[in-house]
Amino acid sequence: MDTSLKSFLDSKVDWYNQPSFIKDDPISVPHSFSKKQDKEIAGLFAAIFAWGNRTTIIQKSKELMQRMDNAPYAFILQHQSSDLKRLIGFKHRTFNDTDLLYFIEFLKMHYATNASLETAFSKWIEPGDLTIEKGLNGFYDYFFSLEDVPQRTQKHIASPNKKSACKRLNMYLRWMVRQDKKGVDFGIWKKIQPSQLVCPIDVHVARVAKRFQLLDRPNADWEAALQLTEYLRTLDPVDPVKYDFALFALGVVEKF
Repeated sequence: MDTSLKSFLDSKVDWYNQPSFIKDDPISVPHSFSKKQDKEIAGLFAAIFAWGNRTTIIQKSKELMQRMDNAPYAFILQHQSSDLKRLIGFKHRTFNDTDLLYFIEFLKMHYATNASLETAFSKWIEPGDLTIEKGLNGFYDYFFSLEDVPQRTQKHIASPNKKSACKRLNMYLRWMVRQDKKGVDFGIWKKIQPSQLVCPIDVHVARVAKRFQLLDRPNADWEAALQLTEYLRTLDPVDPVKYDFALFALGVVEKF
């Protein structure tokens, strides 16, 4: 282990893993809710929308919440077909109302028999699994298990089986699973351990990781995410993904 690198990254984690980080990040969207299921739903959409400009991501996520009366859990469980009309016309980049209506259908099905969205991921994970890989693959299959899945919607949910880095879902799981006293991540899911999380990786994080020689894969794919996380586990085996704060901020905020 490079102790000087660990000290540097630890200092960046401490600097960015603070409540002041929230307002400019998509995690601000679920932070505006108090009910657990509202946090889960708002967080899922904010994470799925999380590519491109962060200000736009937050604006579009809030717009969607407003279309659901700022009560997404109640809307999903209790809406009538006529209520879905207010969702028509919603669009964020390549995500449109066709995709949105399928997401709503899936969430209504899941919450009809589950108190939390955690089980949509955790029930595929076996005791002793080092990472959440099986949980992500299981979630993909489960999410698209309803009839008449729009083919276009499948691109909005990633899976390791498709070699994807699963950046947005890994970020979402970080939000829901990680727990510390800093007030950013929620830590409301208990069946998945922080040690099983995989670091969200995109071109910015990959660039920073390569500068520190933590990564040698040419593409930011699932194997790259695992390789990076394996190194981060040497720095903190219990909570490796806390270093997402450092790597993300170095790449996006500090343009390192």
